[in-house]
Amino acid sequence: MKFSLVIPLAPYRDAEIVESIKKLNYPHSEFQIIIVKGTNASANRNKGALRAKGEIIGFLDDDAVIEPDFLKKVEYFFNKHPETDIVGGPQLTPKDEKGFALISGYALSSKFGAAGSSSRYKEGKINLNADEKSITSANLFVKKEVMEKVQFDTSLWPGEDPKFIADSKKEGLNIAYSPDFTLFHRRRPTLRGLIKQIFNYGRVRPLKENFIETLKMPIFLVPVLFVIYLLALLWNILINPQITGNLISNNPLNIKSNWLFIPLVAYLSLAILFSVYECEKNKHYFAVLLLPFIYPIIHLSYGCGMIYGYYQKSITVFKSTFF
Repeated sequence: MKFSLVIPLAPYRDAEIVESIKKLNYPHSEFQIIIVKGTNASANRNKGALRAKGEIIGFLDDDAVIEPDFLKKVEYFFNKHPETDIVGGPQLTPKDEKGFALISGYALSSKFGAAGSSSRYKEGKINLNADEKSITSANLFVKKEVMEKVQFDTSLWPGEDPKFIADSKKEGLNIAYSPDFTLFHRRRPTLRGLIKQIFNYGRVRPLKENFIETLKMPIFLVPVLFVIYLLALLWNILINPQITGNLISNNPLNIKSNWLFIPLVAYLSLAILFSVYECEKNKHYFAVLLLPFIYPIIHLSYGCGMIYGYYQKSITVFKSTFF
């Protein structure tokens, strides 16, 4: 058997992806579907891998859609690059997505919205030395023997896939990204859902790695600095009567009262410019009304999540040290 497709599934959800798996243009005797239910997605993946009979294990999210030639493209990649141990593909916004979910998908695939991690949400160039910025466990294929060396960390969710990729690199495994086999992944349909998702991404970053490791990818710290900047700006407004009474000076040359707002004005200008660009690129002009608000929601949610993650980590270290 060539493939084992492992789908972690929460007890209260349905596996939408199964319908498109049934339509695969690939011999059904050459792949198996393994659905593992449970509240811990990492544990579900590990358990599913133990039941796998295929040479290659594919980890797919339940709320996704794949095209009929999906597995053929994965097989072609491994045949062309036999040295690869792990390969991931992009998770695009579904073509039938609508409303807030569709527009938030634009933001996630934007360099301004998700920086390097935007590669996860759009078709990029093939990369035979990939890392967590372009790969997620929503669309991930590994040779079976990989799971004998690396497991998904059951103490992390979400964020278990970056840890899996980092651990795999430490084991010297070859990791690639291919745009050839795309998966269409549902986006959060509500503002609350998006905030929760991105907050949790930020929260697990400090739990996944130490601060020195994070410094090697300083882009992840930018949202934290943005949150700190806004808090400092708000504090300065509240305690400085001059700024409170004259928030932005009528005299643009009065640097003393205006310089604190320069980063904020620059940020808002970029948010608007990238919103216009994404709307033009996607031919969805109504989105320009929402994107300038979605960008800061993503950045602030991630930054607040990281700050909370560091707080959680410090409390854990404090308790283990003194109690």
